[in-house]
Amino acid sequence: MTAPLARAPLGAGLVVAYLSLVVLIPIAALVASATGALQNGAWQAISNPQTVAALELTIGSSALVTVINMVIGVATAYVLARDDFPGRHLLDAVIDLPLALPTIVAGLTLLTLYGPASPIGLNLAFTRVAITLSLLFVSFPFVVRSVQPVLHVLDPEVEDAGRSMGAGEVTLFRHVILPQLMPALLTGAALAFARALGEYGAVVLLSGNIPFSTQLASVYIFGEVEQGNTPNAAAISLVLLALTLVVLVGADRLRRRYTADAS
Repeated sequence: MTAPLARAPLGAGLVVAYLSLVVLIPIAALVASATGALQNGAWQAISNPQTVAALELTIGSSALVTVINMVIGVATAYVLARDDFPGRHLLDAVIDLPLALPTIVAGLTLLTLYGPASPIGLNLAFTRVAITLSLLFVSFPFVVRSVQPVLHVLDPEVEDAGRSMGAGEVTLFRHVILPQLMPALLTGAALAFARALGEYGAVVLLSGNIPFSTQLASVYIFGEVEQGNTPNAAAISLVLLALTLVVLVGADRLRRRYTADAS
């Protein structure tokens, strides 16, 4: 018993040191930079109409794609976990493609498909529809990969018992399957929202970055950095960081509540 206990502080120290180097210190530097900027009047950068419009579009688009991903992601995970059909393993592998593909390559791919030279004759470039499609592309895997393992371990006897009592598939899903999926679904939805909120590469080419129309916060922040307004960019980034933390913490609390209620 002494050896594992002796290794525990060392392991914890390594984890804390790694997280501090990779995550905590960069976030602390951003917060410090943004706080200094806000004290020097960067509030105007956050409250000006162009920033507000970019934040509203970013939050609204991210919320929309999260809702879509929750519906389509659960359906996709259900099909992959329960059905057997030719090409299922290939489809399962393709789900992870947006995670492996560099986002700027994804943006170029989407621009080729939905841009002025679209091979399918569908030019959606520089529209909010294009933004939605881009964000769906990069955030889709999170819900699927969060829900799919839970579907694999659900006890099929519970569903069989429900069917023997006359319950239909919709009733079974709503009252038997969905409650057990909710913790994983909330986690996947929060991750999808956070990914969409800060996405840059997949949208920078297709959105057009038109102020008050298709300008997302991430692209707007990059523009501020290019113009030398780094303090303003840090202040706006702090807003996205705070919103992301609120969503992730809120989703974790809901997940814990659902888990406690289920047990």
